[in-house]
Amino acid sequence: MTEFRVGIIGCGNIFPMHSISIGQQENAKLVAVCDIKEERAKAKAEEYHCSYYLDYREMINKANLDVVHICTPHYLHAPMAVYAANHGVHVLTEKPMAITLTDAHAMVDAAKKNRVTLGVVFQNRYNPGSRLIKETLNSGKLGKIISSRLFVTWKRTDDYYSKSDWKGTWDKEGGGVIINQAIHTLDLALWFTDSEIEFVEANIYNRTHVNVDVEDVAEGLIRYKNGVISCFYANNYYGYDAPVEIELYCENGIAKLTSDSGMVCLNDGCKMEANPNQQEFISYGNVKQYWGVSHIKQITNYYNALGQHIRPDIDGMEAIKTQELICAIYESGKRKRRFIFSK
Repeated sequence: MTEFRVGIIGCGNIFPMHSISIGQQENAKLVAVCDIKEERAKAKAEEYHCSYYLDYREMINKANLDVVHICTPHYLHAPMAVYAANHGVHVLTEKPMAITLTDAHAMVDAAKKNRVTLGVVFQNRYNPGSRLIKETLNSGKLGKIISSRLFVTWKRTDDYYSKSDWKGTWDKEGGGVIINQAIHTLDLALWFTDSEIEFVEANIYNRTHVNVDVEDVAEGLIRYKNGVISCFYANNYYGYDAPVEIELYCENGIAKLTSDSGMVCLNDGCKMEANPNQQEFISYGNVKQYWGVSHIKQITNYYNALGQHIRPDIDGMEAIKTQELICAIYESGKRKRRFIFSK
């Protein structure tokens, strides 16, 4: 069995989701970490008995890596992924894959050109509720989706933004509530609907945050080419991080996702539920609970795919669909007009 030598760029809050998940893989070993803050990189290197670097390019050049995980601010995902791919290193990056569609395509092109695998983390597709809904849709039991609604109402204070030099910026974060907080929910809805998009019409505003320019609320309409109409609403000035909700109104029933749990109610009276399994829980330490426990599921899928020389579930071509949707929402919201996808 091939053992992949792995490096992680970025030793911040999301680091444990990757480092601990890598440690659970039979065919992967964490051999290097990188962070621009030496004390942070050194601490993680000591914890995981590996080498550390302060420059990701030096790590890629010297550590003899097979795979690199990117856990850095949004604007760095694309240049880091392209650099790794150009040096023959596989890439698994946190969402969003980029902050512009041009950068996203550059990542996909670099991976294809250099015959490496680009993966993008959308771990909520592996949650039990998400799986139940997707499998029931695929079985045909729900029939066609007629319409859907999405709600994300979380809390991000001015203090949350003031502690960061990149969050709350268009050029580094790429936006606000849509690209950071609501992106997973939009990705799930797109995955459920399984159709190209016809158009997006959206409104975005900053209503409550005084020190940033990015949107803290967004609402709009997504019209899919298969006829599905989806309405979404997201803000990050609610009183707390309320459970995310997605509802799909279908020909033969209703499917509802609330946080990680799913429920399907068919018109014939049949009901199905899926809730988080306590036996699947892994302790990632003091991390945000809404990240869930499914990082390890996606990371396992990624390394299984590498070992078998096949595509992972969520590669660059799959993830770019969500990038297109995010960018369309911003284009529509900024220009105050409908964004029509090319035919």
